[in-house]
Amino acid sequence: MDNVDQKQAALTGKGRPAVPASSHNPPIEVHDLTVAYDQKPVLWDIDFELPGGSLTAIVGPNGAGKSTLVKAIMGLIPSSSGYTLINGKPLDKQRKNVAYVPQRESVDWDFPISVMDVVLMGRYPHLRLFQRPSRHDREVTMNALREMGMDEYHKRQISQLSGGQQQRVFLARALAQDASIYIMDEPLAGVDAATEDVIFQKMKELQSQNKTVVVVHHDLQSVPDNFNWVMLLNLRMIACGPVSSTFTDENLQKTYGGRLNILSQMIEQSRKQRFVRESDA
Repeated sequence: MDNVDQKQAALTGKGRPAVPASSHNPPIEVHDLTVAYDQKPVLWDIDFELPGGSLTAIVGPNGAGKSTLVKAIMGLIPSSSGYTLINGKPLDKQRKNVAYVPQRESVDWDFPISVMDVVLMGRYPHLRLFQRPSRHDREVTMNALREMGMDEYHKRQISQLSGGQQQRVFLARALAQDASIYIMDEPLAGVDAATEDVIFQKMKELQSQNKTVVVVHHDLQSVPDNFNWVMLLNLRMIACGPVSSTFTDENLQKTYGGRLNILSQMIEQSRKQRFVRESDA
């Protein structure tokens, strides 16, 4: 089956394309993806591939479909057309290789569960049906909590944590999964400065391990310093590629329109400050 036949099969609902996995398959590829709510499209014809070991920021205005895109990639919402491949295969064949960090606001934090049990959920994709977590699984879980500075809170109920601590716990759950791809929906929203630093550091560490990290992000000013790949989204794909060549004033203007004036000034100021720091170094 060639590429045209694969797309036609996916778009017509006659089965997903059978694409053989190889070392050349990108970790995430999305083809002709359209998502609609109540017959109103909120994402149109999204098409991109992400290289392995990239740290990607998905940016765009409110209502641009950023969270919808990552939910569609994760199979959490249905798509009207198109398809997604993970390492050249459908998601259900690669699910244990993809760790997902949802928006904190989407979680029921009053649910009576401990920090340890939340993070232990990251090991479930590695277990057989009805298999109980082993001693090794619990060791991996504690190591993930330790990496996020939350091991001392492992017995605490999640409702007793601050917002920043809750976000660290959910990132620890993703780390416990030991995946090759990490998809995070606004992990930095509403967290304190210390937690933001920890999360940025952990994302860069995952990238250094050749993991692929995708982050729905809202702070344009921090993109050049913390990401090497960027996707600009506003219902349609505006641009996707290396930050150095894609995160441009022209593409930002196409993405944000008239709302960009103040943002452009902030980004330009950040660029100048970074240039001064590099010159001094």
